[in-house]
Amino acid sequence: MDLKEKLVASFMAFENKGNVDLDSKIHGIRSAAIEQFEKSGFPDRKDEEWKYTSLNSLIKNDFSVFPEADTAIELKEVKKYFLHEIESYKIVFIDGAYSSFLSDTTHEGADICILSSALKQPKYKMVVDHYFGTVASKSESLTSLNTAFSKEGAFINIPKNIVLPKPIQILHFSTGNEKEIMLQPRNLIVVGENSHVQIYERHQNLGNNLVLTNAVTEVFAHKRAIADIYKIQNDKNTSSLIDNTYVQQKDSSIVSVNTFSFGGNITRNNLEFHQEGEHITSNLNGITLIGNKQHVDNHTLVHHKKENCESHEMYKGIYDDQSTGVFNGKVIVDKLAQKTNAYQQNDNILIGDKASINAKPQLEIFADDVKCSHGCTIGQLDNSALFYLQSRGIPKKEAKALMLFAFCNDVVEKIKIPGLKSRINKLLAEKLQVELGMEM
Repeated sequence: MDLKEKLVASFMAFENKGNVDLDSKIHGIRSAAIEQFEKSGFPDRKDEEWKYTSLNSLIKNDFSVFPEADTAIELKEVKKYFLHEIESYKIVFIDGAYSSFLSDTTHEGADICILSSALKQPKYKMVVDHYFGTVASKSESLTSLNTAFSKEGAFINIPKNIVLPKPIQILHFSTGNEKEIMLQPRNLIVVGENSHVQIYERHQNLGNNLVLTNAVTEVFAHKRAIADIYKIQNDKNTSSLIDNTYVQQKDSSIVSVNTFSFGGNITRNNLEFHQEGEHITSNLNGITLIGNKQHVDNHTLVHHKKENCESHEMYKGIYDDQSTGVFNGKVIVDKLAQKTNAYQQNDNILIGDKASINAKPQLEIFADDVKCSHGCTIGQLDNSALFYLQSRGIPKKEAKALMLFAFCNDVVEKIKIPGLKSRINKLLAEKLQVELGMEM
């Protein structure tokens, strides 16, 4: 039995494990989703959207769908993965199960809790029923797979006119108790009118087992809402992540998604923005810094549907050794989306002789009064600039690091959480194997 057959066969067992949503519309959504996955199966390279990313090495494994036992971990084991320098709300999962011990949730002023808990309360269940599955793709097979098996994840509901006083951290840990495990977290984030939230998300394998995480996040930003979302991907080479994030925006909202990919076996980021109003701003930023045989694929879509909106997209990639990168950024401007300002830039540096990047920027414009541009560069470090720094007494290794820091700085400067900005700079220095001796 291959993995697809195992998952389809496991769906009935999943439904019979005492889920609390059998009387909600989510039950019907799940049933339709598993049918879609059974029809489509795992994507392969025959699919244009997956032309440069193969999952064959992953789906041949016999992943456990349901962890056999709950595992507790101590704070000291995972503290370094938290943004412990700042006060924050925390939603923590261990092998897919919620950890109340490590979490700090609230219902005061805003609802920051978990999906399974929200489905047990009529007040929150109405919110879940209203939003769940409405912006996530119904045809993308891995999103359908997550929808079918979605049971747990973060539930964040910010009422209107609320500015959260501190960020929210969402952390997923795998303990290594299962030899091969597949996790399918599902996050639902609703930001009300005039509200503001900052969210930090990370997936981390604490063992050396094989982990495949297929995550889906739905974000709904209402009028004049502001949401800043940061995704840190710095996992072990035995871990692979498929991260599907779908954003729906209303009038005058501002949503920024910042993705930092520093480690893992195969990482695939599917990020979609759907602008459902006017005067909307969508920001998509990312840094990829990988080596060995790691693979990172960033697929983005911004769909401009109404006039007077903006999107700004900037992705930087640094590839060493035999690593491979993919960037496929698509911007669609509908006929009614006049006065659109859409900017997309993807810059890449290959510092490994066998490293490679496949870049495919796309613009589909059906309006005639717009400002749209896209650019893509692929190159190596400037030897003359490197020689200049060395001639000023800077060792070659540190000179390269300074140039790469400068290359990434446009994205790093967009981080609005000071503690996170410091953390990203430290991670960059760690990956570049230097100590710069100064605060960046």
